[in-house]
Amino acid sequence: MRLGIDIGGTKTAAVAIGADGELTDQVRMPTGFGAEAVVATALRTVERMTELAGVGVASFMSIGIGIPGAVDSDTGRVAHAVNLGLEGLDLGSRLSDTLGVAVRVENDVKAAAVGAHHLLGVADGIRAHSMAYLNLGTGLAAGIVLDGRLLRGGHGVAGEIGHLPVDPGGVVCGCGQRGCLETFASGSAIARMWPTAHALPARALFDAADAGDKRAIEVRERFLTGVAAAVRLLVLTTDVDDVVIGGGLSALGGPLLAGTRRILGEWAPDSAFLASLDLAARVQVIPFGFPAAAVGAALVGEHQWLKS
Repeated sequence: MRLGIDIGGTKTAAVAIGADGELTDQVRMPTGFGAEAVVATALRTVERMTELAGVGVASFMSIGIGIPGAVDSDTGRVAHAVNLGLEGLDLGSRLSDTLGVAVRVENDVKAAAVGAHHLLGVADGIRAHSMAYLNLGTGLAAGIVLDGRLLRGGHGVAGEIGHLPVDPGGVVCGCGQRGCLETFASGSAIARMWPTAHALPARALFDAADAGDKRAIEVRERFLTGVAAAVRLLVLTTDVDDVVIGGGLSALGGPLLAGTRRILGEWAPDSAFLASLDLAARVQVIPFGFPAAAVGAALVGEHQWLKS
């Protein structure tokens, strides 16, 4: 079996994958804040998973961690994980030393891309197809799998499309640039454009738009246009077969998918080039509740994911 752990800002999820590629056991628990708390959370998760699986740690053929921030996948060092209170944690070596087995660490969005690719491969019976995982959460980023291999780039920032400026006159992004794609298509963008006390701002926005609120319709269209632009960007730069939308906002499900496909379809008549790419047909939303990052983390220890 392979063990994968997704360490998020508030929750940690873990899965075990059997030799047949199917999920066996799953665990969820709160994530601690700060380096020592994060390490302790990971160790508790491993302990719980061994209990459920009824095996020792050494019985897992690979253990992987998906975590936010800048990750050096060769050394397992994590930096700039602000929401976890991490800045320069040698997570991989800390866990390996304690557990006595190798632990591989990967950025959570890249891990989720591997997990989504695995899901598509199981469904389609193929493993070498190309896809992009478009993560719509508080921010926007993508993980890219080309010919069955995870694309990391020379410095690990491949897929950071949320920080591509698309509007020179737009608002200032958290990265310091102006008019980034993330300022249109993300949870933080919705919160800025549609202030609300609702527990689920994106859902409230879509509901208000469905009810005919003109301002909500305008904001929803701006958001969906940003998502469609991200899909177009990923296809034009990497020519992936599929773009799978995941992240917290993927919980919008059908309305998100239908809206994105609608806008991509509206662009096609004005461009024979875009029409030939059939962008709308390449988009899908990941099934609700599928633990993509944890599944991907369980797989990143495999040899095929070691190199771009």
